[in-house]
Amino acid sequence: MENVKLAVIYYSSTGTNYKMAKWAEDGAKQAGAEVKLVKVPELAPQAAIEQNPAWKAHIDATKDVPEVALEDLEWADAYIFSMPTRFGNLPAQMKQFLDTTGGLWFNGKLINKVVSGMSSANNPHGGQEATIQNLYTTMMHWGAIIAAPGYSDPVTFAAGGNPYGTSVTVDQEGNMQEDIQEAVKHQAKRTVTVASWVKQGQQ
Repeated sequence: MENVKLAVIYYSSTGTNYKMAKWAEDGAKQAGAEVKLVKVPELAPQAAIEQNPAWKAHIDATKDVPEVALEDLEWADAYIFSMPTRFGNLPAQMKQFLDTTGGLWFNGKLINKVVSGMSSANNPHGGQEATIQNLYTTMMHWGAIIAAPGYSDPVTFAAGGNPYGTSVTVDQEGNMQEDIQEAVKHQAKRTVTVASWVKQGQQ
C-alpha cells in the first residue's frame, strides 16, 4: 500500500473525542500510515474550564498533545476529524481552525485530500450526523474526497449504524453508550486505503 500520511485532528473538552482520535491513530497505524495526532486550540475562557472538573482534568492530561498547524494539513494526504456536536454543528474551536485554512484553499493545497469525520453527543439523536455532514460541507469546498464508512463493514452497525462517520452517545458521567472502538479503527483503515488509491492514481 502506498505510504499515506494521516493527520488525526480532534477537539475534546472532557476526553471522549480524544479517545476516538487515539483509536483512529491506532487503526491508521495498523493500516501502515504515518500518523500525526493533533488537537485544535481551546477557545473557552479559563474561568469556564475551571468550573468543570472533568474539562480541566482533560486539558491537564493532554497538555503535551501538539496543537494543529496549517503545515499539518499541507503535510498530510488524509485527515480524520473528531469533535463533539454543538447544536448539530461543529464546535467553535474546530470551526475557528477550519476558518484559518483560506490560504491553503486559495492555493489549491487541500484539493484531493481524503477526509473522514467522527462525532459525539449526550443523546442518541443529539446532532452527531448533522455535525459530520456540516464538516463535509466544508470539505466539499476544499475539493477533498470524503471517505465515509457507509456500511462497508458490519462493525458500523454494532457502533450504532451511522454511515457518515462513527459517532457515540455519552452519558452525564462521560461513559460511552455504544461500543465504537472497532468501528473507529475500521473508519481509519478505510480512510488510509482510499488515500492510498488516490496517491497511486496521481503518480
